[in-house]
Amino acid sequence: MIDLYYWTTPNGHKITMMLEEAHLPYRIHPVHIGRGEQFQPDFLKIAPNNRIPAIVDSAPADGGAPLSLFESGAILLYLADKTKSFIPQDLRGRNQVLEWLFWQMAGLGPMAGQNHHFVQYAPEVLPYAIERYVKETGRLYGVLNKHLSDGRPFIAGEAYSIADIACYPWVVPHERQRQNLHDFPHLKTWFEQIEQRPATQKAYALAKTINSAATVDEQSKKVLFGQDAKTVQAKP
Repeated sequence: MIDLYYWTTPNGHKITMMLEEAHLPYRIHPVHIGRGEQFQPDFLKIAPNNRIPAIVDSAPADGGAPLSLFESGAILLYLADKTKSFIPQDLRGRNQVLEWLFWQMAGLGPMAGQNHHFVQYAPEVLPYAIERYVKETGRLYGVLNKHLSDGRPFIAGEAYSIADIACYPWVVPHERQRQNLHDFPHLKTWFEQIEQRPATQKAYALAKTINSAATVDEQSKKVLFGQDAKTVQAKP
């Protein structure tokens, strides 16, 4: 059994998508990040960066004590290795998946995240920041669109992988990121086929049962965007 500590964010969706694809049994523990539940001492024991998602696997492959993991990319890789699925077993295929997984973790996620912040949540309109991150999000969409232009159905080739699972949730809010998928036809085709996968639909339907509003109010903004080193260093 996998215990998933989760909220309805792109990084959270990655893990529910993967668990549904792999048909692994799991329990969700909602961590309402807008209310500050990510700072609870019990959660910080498994997620010291006070971010979701995190998991605890009660039956790791080594037969030892329950294993906890934080960081969505690390979790995806762990689950792929655990199930020997959604990542190629050959050297070249595996590393192609990994380079695109890291591309999402280091590029698409952080840049789209800053896009979200300055376009939707910043307390004042900052044209330079908005333009910077909207353009960079578009550049990254362009990178993926070009990569997919050779006719491959998925990011690493013929097989659906954790690279696709990692990237998809960050493209779901494309309209809020001020991106038009019609400008990226190959990415659009890729996106639409993942959208239709049963596991994707189950994961997003589940999210609505946990957080149907998906809004960020002023109190939530203070929690989400008001943290600094003192937050980390504070004793519980």
